[in-house]
Amino acid sequence: MMKLYRFLLVFLLFNTLGLSWPFSWLFSNPNTAPFGTSLWLQNEIQILKSQATNIDDKVLRLSLVAYINAHKKGYANKQMLTVIDYSKPSFEKRLWVFDIKKGRTLFNTWVTHGKNSGGINATSFSNNPGSFKSSIGVFLTAQSYVGKNGYSLRLKGLERGVNDSAYRRAIVIHGATYANADNIRTYGQIGRSWGCPAVSADLAKPLINTIKENSLVFAYYPDRKWLSKSRFLSA
Repeated sequence: MMKLYRFLLVFLLFNTLGLSWPFSWLFSNPNTAPFGTSLWLQNEIQILKSQATNIDDKVLRLSLVAYINAHKKGYANKQMLTVIDYSKPSFEKRLWVFDIKKGRTLFNTWVTHGKNSGGINATSFSNNPGSFKSSIGVFLTAQSYVGKNGYSLRLKGLERGVNDSAYRRAIVIHGATYANADNIRTYGQIGRSWGCPAVSADLAKPLINTIKENSLVFAYYPDRKWLSKSRFLSA
């Protein structure tokens, strides 16, 4: 009975914080196919999808294509991939962190969008300073720091005209008290930021420490212009 009680406590803790279920941390699922090949892509989708069942197949595939292209261009030497799906409403867990090297899902949690990007659903995005909107596209994580929002992580946008103003706009990953399940229970959605992808305050430090310094962040929205012109999305 005590073992069952402990099991339930661990399950509730991981679900509340937005962590991936711990068993995915215990087992590695390395992809043995040559990196960047069609077989590698197919295998990686199957490996990650087996753990992150709530991610859209198309979004996962596009994020991995972006990851392959980024590495070919000399970016993202850290084998981590963060995916944000802004096509999902904010009350759903729409951020994932994948350990590509070991084939594991490390985090799956809620993430905010900018207050001028929309309400429950984000529908409008911008690269402009002062817009209070989120940006989509491919980013590279930079250094962590402590600022007005506590422990935070700078992002460098890699796509000209789409998100390359992110660094000077101070679009950063940080913790926020309004980015958790309590807000969903009270308001039916998490709070909104000034454009930053904010996560739960309890989760910010471990998540940031996992992905900081040269890992890829892929922020998706079905924007046809971006999808057709991005230099990271051609297979």
